[in-house]
Amino acid sequence: MRADSDGLPPLRDVIAAHGLGAKKSLGQNFLLDFNLTRKIARAAGPLDGTTIYEVGPGPGGLTRALLAEGAKKIFAIERDRRCLPALEEIALAYPGRLEIHAADALSLDERNMLRERSISAPIRVAANLPYNVATALLVKWLTALAWPPFWESLALMFQREVARRLVAAPGSSDYGRLSVLTQWRSEPHILFDVDRRAFTPSPRVTSSLVRIEPCAAPLSPARLGDLERVTAACFGQRRKMLRHSLRTLVPDADGLIRAAGTNPEARPQDLSVEEFAALARAFRAMLEAGESPCESRDSYRN
Repeated sequence: MRADSDGLPPLRDVIAAHGLGAKKSLGQNFLLDFNLTRKIARAAGPLDGTTIYEVGPGPGGLTRALLAEGAKKIFAIERDRRCLPALEEIALAYPGRLEIHAADALSLDERNMLRERSISAPIRVAANLPYNVATALLVKWLTALAWPPFWESLALMFQREVARRLVAAPGSSDYGRLSVLTQWRSEPHILFDVDRRAFTPSPRVTSSLVRIEPCAAPLSPARLGDLERVTAACFGQRRKMLRHSLRTLVPDADGLIRAAGTNPEARPQDLSVEEFAALARAFRAMLEAGESPCESRDSYRN
């Protein structure tokens, strides 16, 4: 049996030996090319002496690359228990450097987990995220109340259409709630695309690796909850002018817009992140003055 350059069997053989067919219900698409996974690992930054948090390692393709590139320690969070024996084999090959947790990353308290292990310094997140939870995980990490976050950088795989939303500029058809949230608290960059044929099984779309670095403070002052409610109202009706879409947030939409100094005839995709923050501050002022808000939508698909 041919071994990859890390001395372990080829990932295709590992998958066959453990019967690890990718599950569509878990959004699994495995990367088998060791050269590609090492390229992804290097994109996470210099790894010598670093601690990595990896979500959804599956049979361990990226895990092996991260270790081969010098990661000091990896905390791997895997929901699919079928993959645990394959990951344990990697742990045996790299004694003391891989810690495996059978858990759902969406419900995991990362800060508490790291605190229990006396790890206080920020760590890097690197993951070929399952498509069905990728956006939800990113939103979870970007909406943490404690900021700066537990991570010092994210190197994550997304469907290309999602990656474009993260970096989209105002005026773009890709610009939406996820763009505003991501750019309000961090600096995202698309590093490179990965052809769908690189995955097993092949998804129907191209993927993109995105590196995200947190800002020490938000781009413009605002309360997170207020910003979320404002963007939910605006992008819930993205084709309408602000004076119409913001009526789902407060009865006096015109007053809110005037207070924020925003153009009432603008559409949501035309506003900068700073302008959304101004609307959020004006919304907070109205609440504190006794204005009763309306209900708003809450989906980062917009």
